[in-house]
Amino acid sequence: MADVRDIMELERPPTPEITRETILGPDRYKKRNSTGPKVSKRPEGMHREVFALLYNDNKDAPPLFSSDTIGNNGYKQTKIKLGMRKPRKWKWMSFTNPARTDNATFHHWRRPSDEPKEYPFAKFNKKVDIVSYTDAEYQQHLKCDTWTKEETDHLIDLARRFDLRFIVMADRYDSDQFSKRSVEDLKDRYYKICGTLAKLNGEKRVYTYDADHERRRKEQLKKLYERKPEQIEEEQFLLGELKKIEARKKERDRKTQDLQKLISQADNQNETPRKIDKKLPKKKIANPLRPSRVDPNHILQAIESAGIKFPDFKNSGVSLRSQRMKLPANVGQKKTKGVEQMLQEMGLELNPTPSEEICQHFNEMRSDMVLLMEIKAALATCEYELQSLRHQFEAQNPGKSLAIPPQLLSNTETDVKISTISTGEIIDVVGSPGTPFST
Repeated sequence: MADVRDIMELERPPTPEITRETILGPDRYKKRNSTGPKVSKRPEGMHREVFALLYNDNKDAPPLFSSDTIGNNGYKQTKIKLGMRKPRKWKWMSFTNPARTDNATFHHWRRPSDEPKEYPFAKFNKKVDIVSYTDAEYQQHLKCDTWTKEETDHLIDLARRFDLRFIVMADRYDSDQFSKRSVEDLKDRYYKICGTLAKLNGEKRVYTYDADHERRRKEQLKKLYERKPEQIEEEQFLLGELKKIEARKKERDRKTQDLQKLISQADNQNETPRKIDKKLPKKKIANPLRPSRVDPNHILQAIESAGIKFPDFKNSGVSLRSQRMKLPANVGQKKTKGVEQMLQEMGLELNPTPSEEICQHFNEMRSDMVLLMEIKAALATCEYELQSLRHQFEAQNPGKSLAIPPQLLSNTETDVKISTISTGEIIDVVGSPGTPFST
């Protein structure tokens, strides 16, 4: 119960406890504790868990610094065990660091009984492999008009001393003996030497460094860092206006897609070819109803607006080029299957490699395929209209026949069948107009 009150930070009620004072007496207890260790008390306001981190059960203070020994509480032995054996001695002994090349000698405390080991921190001394060349290699392959051999040797020596830390190398460069060189100049010269030697040795590693690009990048960073508060505010304002423009553009595109979807649905309802039932007798078609004609202007407008309008991915941010090749949502399932069937017949991949040129031409080709299907569907509708008008004329004028000019027909056998690519259906138009249609 006391632990629960401590966790909830409630005041603990005074409870009678059995102590040594009640058993041994107050005088004896005070006499024994007068020379004993001082009992540490938890300060007021400090949590019990924090106080437990500072002192253990034996009320021992924590060590002043961390220990690398193993065992309980960071020590090899929790308590000193006294015995008859002599304690092991510590001796001030010398040691060397294998990472040093100047034969420096250091000292530390060590037991003489312990075996001498390699200095453990020597493993962190990592060296960078620096290229080297001979005089013949330099004269044949590494000569440069703007660099002398002495200056190149000085560059390689600095790279070896400072492990390719080019900023330090540029600071320690001997500008009194040689001309002043920037960090980009040192990198450009060094990596050109590495690339040339790698080719001579037959290595597959490629060293490339664009010094001009690095200079332009640093210049841009310098301009960005030195901007004034007015310029920063202007940039933030322009970014906000750009976001508004992109939002309005997305809204217009969404409305355009919705309008295009409605137009496509209306066109599909008006242009759906129907099959005339031939089994009905001719008595019931004495007064046939003339089918509605198709407006040529409406067909031309539908053809002009046909095709696929792919979304524009010129917004700010990162985007995949393959997203441009996805068909928009307003393209129907029949058109999508028709495009896939045409691609398979042409032996093309449905998802080619999305390079810049392939994305553009692939989208244009699929848009032309959809336009072709729309044109063929419109042609089939017009031919169906012509055949319906011819049957109406023959029904109203018995004994007469109306010949349709062949230039108005895509196929001379359209009296029997008219095929449409978009729907994949076959429409029979043999029969008399005015009869009920069946789809």
